[in-house]
Amino acid sequence: MASFREAAMAAPAAEAWRRAVGALNRVLRRLPPSGVYLLAFLLAALWFWRALQGALGPDPARALELQYGDWALQALIATLSVTPLMRFAGIRLMHLRRALGVTVFFFALLHLLVWLFLDMQLLWAQIVSDILKRPYITLGMTAFVLLLPLWLTSNNAAIRRLGRGWRRLHRLVWPVAVLAALHFVLVVKGWPLRPFVHAGLIGALLALRFVPRRRI
Repeated sequence: MASFREAAMAAPAAEAWRRAVGALNRVLRRLPPSGVYLLAFLLAALWFWRALQGALGPDPARALELQYGDWALQALIATLSVTPLMRFAGIRLMHLRRALGVTVFFFALLHLLVWLFLDMQLLWAQIVSDILKRPYITLGMTAFVLLLPLWLTSNNAAIRRLGRGWRRLHRLVWPVAVLAALHFVLVVKGWPLRPFVHAGLIGALLALRFVPRRRI
């Protein structure tokens, strides 16, 4: 009897959730991928302008480098969240996943360019030395190298050409995520909470891959 009452009480809540998710998905369907690209460009341009204006503190190059890296990691977490949101909550963002993935590369590339040009000033001997000797730089460069083929194959032509191999290739996103999270934890001084929150989210998303599928 108790289980029957619990089921009866849960049914309206489940129906309300389905309606709310349905309404949310109708709104999300109207969001174009181009909006993701536009937002990423505007954010990058705004922070570059702030750096030029001296509004990012005593070391604007360092602040810009860290911010671009942070946004790359946030975009990566958003990309990895698309499938779990659909599987476990019915929230559908699949049409934005490619744009989010390309945005990851965009911010990662800016992060790298700021480091090369503004921080290291293209001193190649020092750059190579730091990549080999500093673990956080080694991790970051490895993540970027693994990210490059994902960006190059984020198009319909590559999907058709690679067939089933495309899906296997894009599983590289998981080692990229782990390496990027470790890079962020090690690169930020003072052990603030934010890098550990990002690492925890990536760990949780990775764990969700092993949870049995449920039908929405």
